[in-house]
Amino acid sequence: MAKRTLSTILLWTLVLGCIREFGAAGGVWLLTVVSVLTQHEFYQMLRRMGLAPFNRTGLILGALVAFAPALRLYFPDANPHLFISASPQNLLALAVVVFALRILAERDPQNRVETLAWTLFGLVYVPFMLQFLVRIILIDTPKERTGLVLAIWLIAVSKGCDMGALLAGKLFGRHRMAPVISPKKTWEGAAGGVLFSALLGAAIAHGLPGNTYIHNLPPAFTPAMAALVAVPIALLTIVSDLVESVIKRRADTKDSGATIPGIGGVFDLSDSLILTAPAGFLLFSLLS
Repeated sequence: MAKRTLSTILLWTLVLGCIREFGAAGGVWLLTVVSVLTQHEFYQMLRRMGLAPFNRTGLILGALVAFAPALRLYFPDANPHLFISASPQNLLALAVVVFALRILAERDPQNRVETLAWTLFGLVYVPFMLQFLVRIILIDTPKERTGLVLAIWLIAVSKGCDMGALLAGKLFGRHRMAPVISPKKTWEGAAGGVLFSALLGAAIAHGLPGNTYIHNLPPAFTPAMAALVAVPIALLTIVSDLVESVIKRRADTKDSGATIPGIGGVFDLSDSLILTAPAGFLLFSLLS
């Protein structure tokens, strides 16, 4: 627990420091790196299952998918058709073509379908889903840094659910939620995670003393609204965590890696954001 707490503090220090120094660009680069590392760990787990994804090409295309929404930050005067051509959806279509051609010559007949399916699933499940966090950062309103604040709010609420569920599960956990998938998770822990997320979301929206970012939140994002929005985000966090547990169980591994002390791999860190990122983008778009 001590290692997990220390790692959490250091990671938040890194995130907030990077955003303070580099703004939206820093947030985009951090998310792109996290996406690539998560996708790499996902492909490594596939290899433990006996599968053979196109790792290097998949990671290159995955980096482009995650970064694509931010192109307008670097090329504001470019032809709008550039952003349409390089959209995440079009990059996924390109990936289908590239991998379909490669499986004909580079994989044995018995695993060609699996190679194509799992490599593409890795692209969709990790970078395509996480690119919605980049799109949240780029939410444009008359108030500066609105998108950045909303992205930080989403990450805090998602990870807060993990923390609340862990603590509530240890203190009150009695009834196992998914014994076959993740034996340690309990319904009491899940309820505690959702409640903690709602309280944390409302607290951030209310603002801490000296918080200069709070005035950049959309007017409709009141503490009550933040608590309400946090509930589906927290529920999706729990589902995301269970899906990763399914993958890890299939790969016969406890953690996706050992990059972060007390937490595990980068996938163990980012798993809760995979489903919450698109949901958050949809909700914030309605509120902004």
